[in-house]
Amino acid sequence: MSLSSLPPQKKRKLGSTDSRLKEIETIEAAINKSLTEGGSLNCLADLLDLARSSLDAAILHKVLYALYRACVSIVASPKINLSKCLTEESKLVRTWLLGRVGEYTDMLCGLLADEEKALRTAALQILMSMLKHLSTAFSAASDTPQIHSVHFRKIVGALLLCPSSPRSGSEGHHKVQPDLRDTFIDTWLSSYDDVRWFFFRDSTALLRSYKDSNSVPSQIIENLLSFLERLKTMPTEVAELNGYWIVELGASPPKTSSNSNQHDGESEEPIPIDQDDWRTFFDDAPPAKSATPKSNQPRVHTLSTHQSLHSLASHRAQFSACWMTLLPHIASSAPLAARALAVLHRGVIPHMDKPVRLMDWIGGCVDFGGSNGLLALNALFTLIKDYNLDFPDFYTRLYAFLTRDVMHLKYRARFFRLADVFLSSTHLPAAILASFIKRLARLSLAAPPAAIIMTIPFIYNTLKRHPALMVMIHRIDDEAELDPFDETETSPLRTNALESSLWELVSHRDHYLSSVSTLAKIFSEAFTKPSYALEDFLDHTYATLFETEVKRKLKKDPAVALEPAIKLFPTSALEEGQATDVVSELWVF
Repeated sequence: MSLSSLPPQKKRKLGSTDSRLKEIETIEAAINKSLTEGGSLNCLADLLDLARSSLDAAILHKVLYALYRACVSIVASPKINLSKCLTEESKLVRTWLLGRVGEYTDMLCGLLADEEKALRTAALQILMSMLKHLSTAFSAASDTPQIHSVHFRKIVGALLLCPSSPRSGSEGHHKVQPDLRDTFIDTWLSSYDDVRWFFFRDSTALLRSYKDSNSVPSQIIENLLSFLERLKTMPTEVAELNGYWIVELGASPPKTSSNSNQHDGESEEPIPIDQDDWRTFFDDAPPAKSATPKSNQPRVHTLSTHQSLHSLASHRAQFSACWMTLLPHIASSAPLAARALAVLHRGVIPHMDKPVRLMDWIGGCVDFGGSNGLLALNALFTLIKDYNLDFPDFYTRLYAFLTRDVMHLKYRARFFRLADVFLSSTHLPAAILASFIKRLARLSLAAPPAAIIMTIPFIYNTLKRHPALMVMIHRIDDEAELDPFDETETSPLRTNALESSLWELVSHRDHYLSSVSTLAKIFSEAFTKPSYALEDFLDHTYATLFETEVKRKLKKDPAVALEPAIKLFPTSALEEGQATDVVSELWVF
């Protein structure tokens, strides 16, 4: 067998890597020389071709940063400044350079979905850094602070659409990678007010760009929701608007004049009247006898982009428009609706300009039933309590959740938590409160012990909070043959529960489980004990109840007086007249 003249495979690979690295350094040096001496920049295309052909992650990583340094130098050079490109040739060069920078940006956007974590992170960091350099260059060229909108729209589109990586032939993950999402949220979306404002605006525009709601790719909806539901930072006052990724946008904007309707250098497409224009939310008519004429009150929609970034009302409007555009797309998906409802009452409603506009969507989610319906009722209750929403059927919808299932399903504890909040008002009619506790008492007859342990403290607290219901445990009517409570009635105002009694709770005093029977005896004592801490009873299951019984320490041995049997299995028929029982007669051999 003849020996191969080729070097070992490992050495060949190292040699190939070294040659690629030297090639990268050579091309980068040529680009820098061309920028300094004014030569040709055609070698930039060679570096892009090298990046496209690099399958090795380490080599591609080197090429990406070489391209980044080259593009930053190009962006900062006079070659890309439109005001300094006076000749036709210089304009062609500028167009060609911007095209190559665009190709580099597209490549980075594709790498956001790459399977290599280091490449994903590097691509995102380079894209956001390029955004800063491009925005600075274009702000200097136009003498107006602005963001490079085209570049940022590409970033938003890549994060929401998740196109396939140029290194793979697959169609992409379609879902944004969790590490990439968290990095973008923690580093930029939660920290910089301008990035957050433009993210809301461009995400809304992306959703609205699809004429038919059914044509919106599902990954856009799910990915956008994953960003919004994890966003924990929203400004609540103007003083909090102090973080800007684009330094030029952080400067104080000029004041708005009453007759000025000029926008800054960034061109924005007009929004059709029939669309959800955030700028019209603040056009409420002033009072009839307003001391200040309307002409002297600047309208929010007249603000330039720079001024909008320093306006709290504008941030709230963009936030509201983004959510209001997203929610109709997730109304038919119970899992997505559940995720949105989970953050709605704390993370969305307080930051919206007009939260009552959510009423229709939330009301539709109540029809889902189950845990989603409860979350929707929680959001509705927030609108009723804090924003004066008129929803007369709220307690009727809540009463409909009181079925046998609520005592057995996993969201049982959530129901009791929310019901305790909903029924806490002292202004509720006694008939409604009586219907709820009577219905719970009736359901407890066929409920597991853990559910009964939740029900008894809940009813006790309700009786303590509303003394008008005490008649339900003190009613003595020997002539009553039937319970007047109508359990088939859907309206809690017409169940006749207040004329009934809580006799179901008395039956629990003879429950087989000692913890239940002991707890039920509280209703036969004077109501002098303080209200129960409901949270102490909501997490019980069969497992926790069994563990409690097993670990219970007996103060003294139980009294047992059983006569031991002489024989476990009698061998002959028992003598006539001897005490016997059915079991003994059956076990005769």
